[in-house]
Amino acid sequence: MFDLLAGTAPGVATAFDVETATRVYLDTLQGAARESSDAYFEGGYWLILFGTLFAVLVDWLFLKFRLTASFRDLGERFFKRPFMVTWLTALLYAAVGWVISLPWSIYTDFFREKEYNLLDQTFGAWFAEGLISLAISLVVGPLLIALIYSVIRRSPRRWWLWGTGVLGFFLLIGLLIAPVFIAPLFNSYTEMEDGPLRDRIVTMANAYDVPADNIYVFDQSKQHKRVSANVSGIGPTIRISLNDNLLERTTEEEVVAVMGHELGHYKLNHGWWRVIMMLIVIGLGLFVASRAAPALIARYGEKWGVRDIGDPASLPVLGIVLSVYFMLATPAFNNITRVQENEADAFGLEAAKEPDGFARAAMRLSEYRKIEPGAVEEFLFFTHPSGENRVRRSMQWKADNVPDAQILVPEEGYLDMEPVDE
Repeated sequence: MFDLLAGTAPGVATAFDVETATRVYLDTLQGAARESSDAYFEGGYWLILFGTLFAVLVDWLFLKFRLTASFRDLGERFFKRPFMVTWLTALLYAAVGWVISLPWSIYTDFFREKEYNLLDQTFGAWFAEGLISLAISLVVGPLLIALIYSVIRRSPRRWWLWGTGVLGFFLLIGLLIAPVFIAPLFNSYTEMEDGPLRDRIVTMANAYDVPADNIYVFDQSKQHKRVSANVSGIGPTIRISLNDNLLERTTEEEVVAVMGHELGHYKLNHGWWRVIMMLIVIGLGLFVASRAAPALIARYGEKWGVRDIGDPASLPVLGIVLSVYFMLATPAFNNITRVQENEADAFGLEAAKEPDGFARAAMRLSEYRKIEPGAVEEFLFFTHPSGENRVRRSMQWKADNVPDAQILVPEEGYLDMEPVDE
């Protein structure tokens, strides 16, 4: 199909056809670049399985060697209140689990990313950020677990329902504070400079009543070269954020198209709906755990040193059940997100009116996302619409909304655009 336009100079228009226009973009990703993109993303399918097996193995080791039972016994020496005993057990469980899992994390999150040229950090910088994440999890995780176990002790049969509510509360708090207190721990945020591009974003946001008082740029190029943007926070912490890669590696049309998409998430209340839908899936998982874990404890609890479901030593039992459940629920989580991404794509095309900008941005994501998956593959494993679907949607919007629409041939090498000086 690309041969139909052979000899046409980049940027020169020709008669418009949706499928031909889509193919022109897709065929700009060829050879080693496409093979690398496919291999990286398809390898992620296996990571879901092997990551689950590794998590189950780690929890089995905790039970086999009665580690959480020892943590509980230690807690009972220092504290009389069950809440504090659970808190200490969860703290030690999380810390030791992090250490045991470190080799897996180093492979999947550092060496594998380096292998595919998707990480620019040194090991020291990457590890330092990992320690920050660990510190956050050690503050939040044990408190959350202690609250859930309090619910378990009060309502052994219906704790899964109240536990879902506790998780929902923590998620909302996280949405509120993350942009202000968590994100700046990893990146520096500065106000976007005044200029025509900011003015376009503000005008677009104002047209849809999206708060645009705070537009920030964050320095994600120190970690990788992926482009991204978001509208984060709730209430007083709402802010628009673009990473520096988006500004430096893409054209103005791409930036505006991406921001139209992100404004769509806010305008369509996707943050709230995502929390609700995710909690439904998580709540079902807690229900499964509330039935499966007691059965496992009844059979093996004495060998593991676990008294009952309300005993914090049962943490690895819940971990095993939930790890398997969440692996099986991967398509549900992915489809919740992908449906919203589809809606935001449609909104963004209408808001930005930059179909070629959005198509170029979609192609740029091929650095780490397979561009042309099969239908079943996309349903099971994709959190976002595939590049093929996004480009085709953009070209269909162009055909439906742009008078005398014509095919624009991207310039050679646009996917490899390096940072440029403003």
